[in-house]
Amino acid sequence: MTTEPIAAPAPAEDVTLPVLTVDGRGGNGDGRGGGGGRDGSTGEVPLYKRLLNRLVEANPTVVTILSIFTALIFGGILIDVTSGTVVHALSHIGSHPGRALSLTCTTVLDAYGAIFSGSVLSPTALGHAISTGQGWTGVFNPLSETCVAATPLILAGVGVAIGFRTGVFNIGAQGQLIAGSIVALYVGFAVHLPIGIHLPLVILAGAAGGAAAGLIPGILKARTGAHEVIVTIMLNYVFLNLLNYILGGAPFQLPGQTNEISQKMLSTARMPHLFGSTLRVNLSFVIAIAMAALASWFMNRSTLGFSFKVSGANANAARTAGMSSSKVTILVFAISGLFAGMAGMATLAGTNFFLSSGYGGTIGFNAITVALLGRNKPWGVVWASMLFAMLDVGGATMQVRTGITLDLTSVIQATIIFFIATPMLVREIYRLRSTGQGALQLFTKGWSG
Repeated sequence: MTTEPIAAPAPAEDVTLPVLTVDGRGGNGDGRGGGGGRDGSTGEVPLYKRLLNRLVEANPTVVTILSIFTALIFGGILIDVTSGTVVHALSHIGSHPGRALSLTCTTVLDAYGAIFSGSVLSPTALGHAISTGQGWTGVFNPLSETCVAATPLILAGVGVAIGFRTGVFNIGAQGQLIAGSIVALYVGFAVHLPIGIHLPLVILAGAAGGAAAGLIPGILKARTGAHEVIVTIMLNYVFLNLLNYILGGAPFQLPGQTNEISQKMLSTARMPHLFGSTLRVNLSFVIAIAMAALASWFMNRSTLGFSFKVSGANANAARTAGMSSSKVTILVFAISGLFAGMAGMATLAGTNFFLSSGYGGTIGFNAITVALLGRNKPWGVVWASMLFAMLDVGGATMQVRTGITLDLTSVIQATIIFFIATPMLVREIYRLRSTGQGALQLFTKGWSG
């Protein structure tokens, strides 16, 4: 019996499975259509379709914009339901629907219009300046005040953001701000030098004071494992009470005063105004923008900045790569404190020129807010600081013109942060497609380390 040799199976052909592209057409996975679209073309997805796809994806930019928009809508609803005139009109909407709807819209638009004109540009002041050639100071004064209010937020916010990106939760910016302002104040009134030397020395003094205050929690965490949240909270109170103590006597207290008010900075230690003495915006705003640019370069282009980000994203991988976690922790606290100290110096040398009890307000805590809103990126912090400064500065104008309480701006700010911190909620409200990028990247560790 003869046996036929068994033939080997033929090799399988390479088969490229079609991939469903973002616009629903079949493709080869490289962005080109596999068998042509409805029109038989095999080209790339048109630009307008790619842009439309980006708009319906839950990427960080879209989530941030929609968070701000949603907060403004919520603020508008709050304005209407707390306005007696609007509520009365709505109670008679059956008989006068036009009046009710008109009041509902105009009340909100008047409030937001007052915020805009009080913080950016007043159309009335602009029209008067154009027609008469006078009053240009009034045109630019709202924007000038917004820049002044944003300056310390930018500096402190960038410092906090650097900490977040590195995996440490520095909520001691308030205390570091006070520490920087104390050192800057002493150099500002006790040292007599020409302005070309005195002012840079004041800037360096503020930075050094903040960095020294930041080193304390950095060393404690690196050497003993102390949790930075507890340490920085306590240090906020330490520096606040230290300020109150030194303002109670020589050499800081203003002679002849019993109140907690310091001596004033010498004229050579003060920031020059950028556009004349009538507008308060000064050199400190330029310094804040320059420091944000420097921080962006540092985090994205430098070797040390890369080690900061790696340590924040994966501490084990950083140690495996030979990066010293203790060194990174100490350095990031020092740099974060440096920025916070410069924030205190900027307000002191730019507009206030003296210290008093409670100096700094809540700038150090607001820095956490703008860092989150800015997605822990320096340029994002700049825009977030400008937005929050607009709400703060314009809120005062809104209260004067419309009688709506200034607390509304705080509600709007809190609502923005609420939606920023819950991107899934924004995605569900607006039916956005998930991209895996909408979540806030906050690389801080838990209580255990």
